[in-house]
Amino acid sequence: MINGNTELIAHIGYPTHAFKAPMIYNPYFDHIGVNARVMPMGCRSEDYPPFLRAVFTLTNIRGALITMPHKVATVALLDRVTPTVNVAGACNAVRRAPDGALEGDLFDGEGFVRGVSRKGLQLAGARALVVGAGGVGCAIAASLAAAGVGAIALHDRQRDAVDGLAARLRVHYPAIEVCTGSNEPAGFDLVVNATPMGMNAGDPLPLDVSRLEPSTFVGEVVMRTEMTAFLQAAQARGCPIQVGSDMLFEQIPAYLEFFGYPSTTAEVLRSVARFNA
Repeated sequence: MINGNTELIAHIGYPTHAFKAPMIYNPYFDHIGVNARVMPMGCRSEDYPPFLRAVFTLTNIRGALITMPHKVATVALLDRVTPTVNVAGACNAVRRAPDGALEGDLFDGEGFVRGVSRKGLQLAGARALVVGAGGVGCAIAASLAAAGVGAIALHDRQRDAVDGLAARLRVHYPAIEVCTGSNEPAGFDLVVNATPMGMNAGDPLPLDVSRLEPSTFVGEVVMRTEMTAFLQAAQARGCPIQVGSDMLFEQIPAYLEFFGYPSTTAEVLRSVARFNA
């Protein structure tokens, strides 16, 4: 039931037909008895800068979820952002601070990090390889740095993207060893495939799986297929794994905390979600 006391979380992007967040957040709000709703709001790129400011003039707005194609553009529109946003160069959560400032954070990578941590991987001081320096790869690398890893190796065929990400990591996290140029997985505690490679059987894999050590934790970001060819190959090596959809469900508790709502677990969110995941 939406009424005059309902708080809104704007879910801003374009197009909106593939939005899944309302089918997770809204059942959860019903489950815990919170009068709030995530509302899809379709906004084209040319209209987005004035719209973001305008939506936060609403008196019953609690925050905004930002999705494609606006994550990068959002950064320059805010008053304050976290180091994670600065490293990744993108933002997917905005709230209005008590002083009226618009604050932004990024939780794509936080979802990945929370997932692997809850599965038992100790990230403090760990060595991580991230293959893929696009939007999701940058987000994961930024969150791994914030979680205190000791070293991050980055690989992408787009050399400029890798070099830019490495430079930003070195500025914001100078204590972390950052290297680029190789997708050799041996010697790492965590290997992340942040590319579409290895999605289906017969696809080229993002790295030489035969070089994976059985103790290496392997994570995937692809959500369309849960057990990708890459994850199947890693699991056959004996590696612990994380499927791509875990990143989605694990980031939602971070959003809830950011907006000041009661937090929960990925398991609860999966149990109440109104779509198959």
